[in-house]
Amino acid sequence: MAHLDQIDPKKLPHHVAIIMDGNGRWAKKQGLFRSKGHESGTKAVRDVIEATAEIGIPFLTLYAFSTENWNRPKLEVQTLMRLLVSSLKKELPTLHKNNIKLNAIGALEDLPKKAQIELRDVIEDTKNNDRLTLTLALSYGAREEITKTIKEISSKVKNNIISIENIDESIINEHLYTLNLPDVDLLIRTSGEQRISNFLLWQIAYAELYFTEVLWPDFRKTDLYEAILNFQNRERRFGKTSEQLN
Repeated sequence: MAHLDQIDPKKLPHHVAIIMDGNGRWAKKQGLFRSKGHESGTKAVRDVIEATAEIGIPFLTLYAFSTENWNRPKLEVQTLMRLLVSSLKKELPTLHKNNIKLNAIGALEDLPKKAQIELRDVIEDTKNNDRLTLTLALSYGAREEITKTIKEISSKVKNNIISIENIDESIINEHLYTLNLPDVDLLIRTSGEQRISNFLLWQIAYAELYFTEVLWPDFRKTDLYEAILNFQNRERRFGKTSEQLN
């Protein structure tokens, strides 16, 4: 079992992103409704947020609800939205206690009004916290994000605000939902699935990918430590050779 004191503070990922997968399968194994899996997953969320802050990682992004998730059974979607609102209210003191700033990315206008208001209030209330930026990806899809970005840049080119010659990676970054976030260094997916599932496709270009069999409701601090230790044992070359790095 991995421990916090095994982690090298000089080799931490700057930005960790997590695809929180396996709530439904966890519930099925327990003979429960899928909604109970989502409710149990909130404990893992709390554990991971606290551990990320304790380790000293400044950016954490959680894939909470994708654009495709709207196609799930109506009752499950309602449960997820209810959990979002109740969790935001309940966790506000914890966010302040740990000096955590809340951020959100995605087509937030598609969320129920109640969820939008609660989200906006907590984001505003925590905007001056600076230990950890916690980003929730809600109604988020990377293809939708990239499509939106292309449309916005095209419109600016058409209106002579941006010239085609000046379009580079920095211009694209400025039009993404994640414009205030660094690229992802470590992407974790739980439950044994080895897919990206339309998550941060631009931002994970050079991320280290880590897949674990642990179902999300069972994911704890020690599992996060394990992922970070695995990350620290990898050689990140960014297109260069090992010899160039040395």
